[in-house]
Amino acid sequence: MTDLDAALAPELARLEALRLRRRLQPMDAVDGASLRAAEAALLSFSSNDYLGLARDDRLQAALCAGAARDGVGSGAAHLLGGHRGVHQALEEALAAFAGREAALLFGNGYLANLGMIGALAGRGDTIFADRLNHASLVDAALLSRARLLRYRHADLQHLEDLLKTAPARGRRLIVTDGVFSMDGDVAPLVALTELARRHRAWLVVDDAHGLGVLGPDGRGSVAAAGLDEAAVPVLMGTLGKAFGVYGAFVAGSRILVDTLLQRARTYIYTTALPPALAHATLTALDCVRGEPWRRERLREHVHALRAGLAGLPWTLLPSDTPIQPLLVGGADAAVTLSEALRARGIYVPAVRPPTVPQGTARLRITLSAAHTATDVERLVRALRELASG
Repeated sequence: MTDLDAALAPELARLEALRLRRRLQPMDAVDGASLRAAEAALLSFSSNDYLGLARDDRLQAALCAGAARDGVGSGAAHLLGGHRGVHQALEEALAAFAGREAALLFGNGYLANLGMIGALAGRGDTIFADRLNHASLVDAALLSRARLLRYRHADLQHLEDLLKTAPARGRRLIVTDGVFSMDGDVAPLVALTELARRHRAWLVVDDAHGLGVLGPDGRGSVAAAGLDEAAVPVLMGTLGKAFGVYGAFVAGSRILVDTLLQRARTYIYTTALPPALAHATLTALDCVRGEPWRRERLREHVHALRAGLAGLPWTLLPSDTPIQPLLVGGADAAVTLSEALRARGIYVPAVRPPTVPQGTARLRITLSAAHTATDVERLVRALRELASG
């Protein structure tokens, strides 16, 4: 054992004792709702593939055709020759979908958040952030070197108090998830826009889990709230969830996007998204807009699950989205419940601290249009059996 290993091993042992140690589990995707692990096929409620597009034949065909046309990798950063025509076409299509003037592609949502926050805020500025924002937004705010003030989750009064008492100098950004990834609830966007207007702040929304799922044509939580670019000038969306592919984008005015092009380090200093993925994403976008039955099936699954789990000893947090968190409490209890489901051929991972606050370990149930009504009934039945002992 090296000196480095000797220094690191005690912390791993501590996490092991608390049942907080994470491990990778290789799995093969069978379809949008099933996985195959070493021991058996598993009915999965763990995926962010909300619309069941990740294994769609049309996306696979578009990916293969795109690779045959433009190769597998882009070969360079966007600004150094890696920006293909299909990247441009996808950015224009995403901007139109989001109701914005322009959009800029990033490698993934984490990079998009780090890039856009770092480009918009710095020393002397203030960021007001929901306490349950995604880790990428927290890291982005910290790395920007702006002053970070975190308000209690969805607590508008606390946010207003911070807005009133914080220094008025510099830029002010209110930063929030559209749909919160661990709780599944939707941010109070209309009220946030009003606070932003009154206190001269810019509202930044990470709609990773809302785009494709909520709003007219799946245009997300911002569109569902009836808000436009003037109200929400900075919108981030990911492509690896409801769209079933990979990547992310930031959409807004042409001036915003050009500013990011000059200043977003995670865009400037990294290789462009593979062009084949851009081809597949254009096909996914057509499916998101043109197949509303996928969102309708999701809503049916949400209603069926919530009705079926009513009255159990665990708390199902309020959520109308595909993210349905079953609050268990302790990490050990959450892992035990997850393992009991897996023994019944159902995979629902336990989410533990530090991903969620201490004492709020949970099963993060995620639903997909790829699930059938029978799949949801099977999960409900298994949980009710486990609850009854």
